[in-house]
Amino acid sequence: MGAAQLPAALLIGYVGITTGDDYGGSGSAFGLVCLFLLAPLWLPFAGLLHACAQTLPAAVLARIGVRRARGPEWAWHLAWATVLGAVWAGAVAVPSGLPFAATAAVLVALGILPVLGVAYFRRGGRSRERAWGCAGTWILSAGVSFVLFMVVFGGAVLATETGIVKEYEPPTLSDGQLTGVWRGRDGAVLRLDPGGRAGLTALPTVSEHDDWFADPPYTVCEGTGAWEVLRGDKGEDADRDGVGLRIDGGCGTPTLWTIGGTEREPELFVLFGDPDAGALRILTRD
Repeated sequence: MGAAQLPAALLIGYVGITTGDDYGGSGSAFGLVCLFLLAPLWLPFAGLLHACAQTLPAAVLARIGVRRARGPEWAWHLAWATVLGAVWAGAVAVPSGLPFAATAAVLVALGILPVLGVAYFRRGGRSRERAWGCAGTWILSAGVSFVLFMVVFGGAVLATETGIVKEYEPPTLSDGQLTGVWRGRDGAVLRLDPGGRAGLTALPTVSEHDDWFADPPYTVCEGTGAWEVLRGDKGEDADRDGVGLRIDGGCGTPTLWTIGGTEREPELFVLFGDPDAGALRILTRD
């Protein structure tokens, strides 16, 4: 049952990605199709990994809980699956920077269906297990997987068409809102001064050759330069609003830092190199 829910979970993740900021990337739909085509190869291993990490440990802890306290075993199993989901969420969210609440909600939700599946088979005893058999269990899981996928697919279409789930819209920022200090990883700093002047420290910029396969696929520059706002709806060389940066001294080439994030928490970003697997650099304002 753990493997049965994974295609639907992947679809939910894909909907979340496509309705959010793609940061100039592409190829997510192609990757999703490849995952579904290769599902018979990776789903059994993914289901086994999920069972070993959450479902089976929760079952062991549930039996201990039943022996020491009263209550139905499935309730203990569900409670421990929730606890383990939260623990794994912390292990994933802390190093990756993902929001803990959302990560925990996903991992806890992934633990519910396997627990209910275990309770279903145990309620019927060994006669039900023998009736289904190994092949029958996989056929049942495939049917459940298909139903879950179609329910999620229909819900996603309905939510996007009715506006319940809205597509991402980048903020429109004025020159004054862009003025200030922006910081990124590895000590990158971009200072946008009033009047169009800029100061930069360890800032990635598009290299002269713009080689996708270079490591890294950008040039790190320091010094001063000039900046201007480029509007994506004014016939400029940009699909979205951004900050065009020209650096003094010939370091790199003019670089467009696209505006992203929200109006309260704006971002400037560039995807260097291959749009499918490039080096994303994001600046946030102080």
